[in-house]
This record gives sequence, structure tokens and C-alpha cells, in this order.
Amino acid sequence: MNQSRPPIADSSLALLAKGYTWLPDRRLHSSAALVRARLMGQHAVALHGPEAVRFFYDERHVERGTALPGPVLSTLFGHGAVHTLDGHAHRERKGMFLSLLTGPETVAPLVDRVTAVWDEAVESWPGRPIVLFDEASRILTRGVCQWAGIPLDDADSTARDLVAMVDGFATPGPRHWRARRARARSEAWLGGLVEEVRAGRATAPAGSALDTVVRHRDADGRLLDPHTAAVELLNVIRPTVAVCWFVAYAGHALRTPGVKERLREDDPAYAVAFAHELRRFYPFAPFLGGRAVTDLEWRGEPIPSGTLILLDLYGQNHDPDLWDAPYAFAPQRFVGRPPHRDELVPQGGADRATGHRCPGEDITVALVAALGPRLARLEYDVPEQDLRIPLTRIPARVRSGFVIQDVRTRVPAAAHRSGQGAS
Repeated sequence: MNQSRPPIADSSLALLAKGYTWLPDRRLHSSAALVRARLMGQHAVALHGPEAVRFFYDERHVERGTALPGPVLSTLFGHGAVHTLDGHAHRERKGMFLSLLTGPETVAPLVDRVTAVWDEAVESWPGRPIVLFDEASRILTRGVCQWAGIPLDDADSTARDLVAMVDGFATPGPRHWRARRARARSEAWLGGLVEEVRAGRATAPAGSALDTVVRHRDADGRLLDPHTAAVELLNVIRPTVAVCWFVAYAGHALRTPGVKERLREDDPAYAVAFAHELRRFYPFAPFLGGRAVTDLEWRGEPIPSGTLILLDLYGQNHDPDLWDAPYAFAPQRFVGRPPHRDELVPQGGADRATGHRCPGEDITVALVAALGPRLARLEYDVPEQDLRIPLTRIPARVRSGFVIQDVRTRVPAAAHRSGQGAS
């Protein structure tokens, strides 16, 4: 059998059936340098590892825009989004996101807004059960929209729509169509807001995300049309609201012996390590896709031009060659050892300024590092519930949303002892 040819059988149904484990399982049972498959009738190859990350994000090898399926654009990213661009056009548009989502001068104000909304919301938690996933989505929606300068008429329905776009991008059926309807409503709402601001009938706070997107000019020097501006506003606020997945995962992770106690200490380094480990350990994106721009070769294996190239994120984040005890939740692995850029890839890899790596990683880490200790300092009960995280569901989530009840008191942060090691 010619190993350079894709299998005859299509693996699309197997991917739906196995979810996150489909690609790692294929790699485990393959002796080749890359995994070959057929997906949606297309020849696909899958790579993993830091060297593969650098190969995948090299624009001489892989283009991203043409590899995104229409259903993903109609739900998660939006048609005309920065994710559909490559080369100079991508870098120009990406610069707008980098100005909004990276650096302490922008990240800190967003974290301050979200944590203020969190602290206010927690006051209403005693006396009722809390579905952590749902509550976090509403908190994050209110916080990020305040920060972005976007007025909210109904935070609850906006939160549901933003969650739906993420929840339904990778599945057929009702979740997918719910995501499409949510995107259509959200694009119409924000497109109208952009037109109102440009017409002078609404105000965008100076320097806010709304103001930045409204005024942004693309590589051709033109303002974004209202629809594209709405798409990119959603690409600012939607990923922030998606941190609700990690908040629910944080509740799940705090059941690990010793973690809650360590997070209760006033130790920012451990809080950041907790955020990195949460992103590594729990499943969010299974893989990324691109397309070969020319005939390529990977470790002696040919990759014909036009081939779909997959970068195995979940498999890399749980690779025993990269991580000691990869299926143990152990934040201490990142204490005093920040992750290498192309090693930890829950939201992609490579350079954020020049490649397609998610520019919102700083915000995700900062929010988890701020909200994780706040959750740890609460006293609450965890009632009996289904706490499984099915890997066949993309994106995966705790089945129950992680319910807590009888929220009672806040435990003050312990004074961190200088030189104390991880427990």
C-alpha cells in the first residue's frame, strides 16, 4: 500500500463519534511521520509537536483562510472575519486585535471589569443553586461589554447567543442551527450599532473596542463595512465569554486534592500556573486546520498542494513525550517554568503578531488567574450531579454545567510565605 495516499474510507463519521480522541488514536496506531485520513471527501494529514507547530504556521507552507468550512464561519468566526485572511491583509486586521487584546494596559482593565461584576454577582448566590457555567457566561458578557463600550439591553439573552455560537460550531443538528440563529441576531445588533456610531446617533467611548473597530481601516485603506465590523466585534467579545468553559472546568479542577488550598494563598505565580494547566488539561479545541499552499514534505512524507493539514492540539497537550503524567491535573508543572510558545497549544501556536495564533490568550490566562482564586475562596457544597466531561462533544463541557449550592462565606487569601513551594 502506498503510504502517501489517503485512505479510501472517509473518517468524518469516526471524528463525530470519537471527538477529541479521534486524532490521537489515529496517531497512536500509525508508524508514519504523519497521519493520513479522508475528511469530508478531502485528503487530510495530521501533525503534532512543537516542530509541527512551526511548520503549520509558516505561510510558505499552510494557508488558513481557505480551510475554514462554511458551517464554522456561519457560527463561530463569521464570514469575512480575520480568520479568513492570510498574508498582509491578515496582519493588518490582526493588528487591530493585538492592540485591543494584548498587553497589561488593555488586559488589566478588562479583568477589573469582569472581577467587579463577579464580586457583585456572588453576593446573590447564597440561598440558591448556581450553575457555574451559566452564571460565568452572564458575568463575562456584562464585564466584556462594559469594557468594550457596547451597551446591553438584555445581558442574559446576549450571553446565551454568545455561548451558542461556540457550542454549536462543530456539530450537526439543533446545536448548530441554534448557533447560526444566534450569530445572525448578534451580527444584526452590532452592525446596527456600528451604523449608529458612524452616523453620530450613538457614542463609542474613546479607545474602546467599539471605537477601535468602528474606526479601523483595512490594508486597502477602507473602513470595515458594518457587517464585517460586527463580525470582528463578536470576535472580541465572544472568545472572552467562552472563558465560561474554563470557569466551569475550574470548579471541576478544584476537586483535585491540594489545589483549592494553594489557590487560596496570595500567590499570583500559582494562579497563572493554574490557568495554564487548566488550558492544557481540559479539552477545548481538538485541532486546527489549514491547507497546503504548494507541494510540501514533512519528515520525508509528501503532502500534495491543496491537502488539508490538521494540527493536533488535544493530542499535543496530552503527549507523554512533552508532559510528565499528562493525564494528571498538576498546576505546579508551570510554577517557575512558563510554557514554551509552541509546546502548550490549547488556542493555537506560533507568534500572535504574524500568525493565526489567538490574540486573546493573555486575556484567557488573566481571567482564569483572577477568577480561579475567587472561586477557591468561596465555601460551597457540590451536590450530586453528572460531572463527566464527554470527549465526543466538541467543545466539551461538564454535563451539569457544574452546580454549586449553599454558598456561604468567602475565605480571605492567606499570606503567601516567601519561598514556599507548590504543594
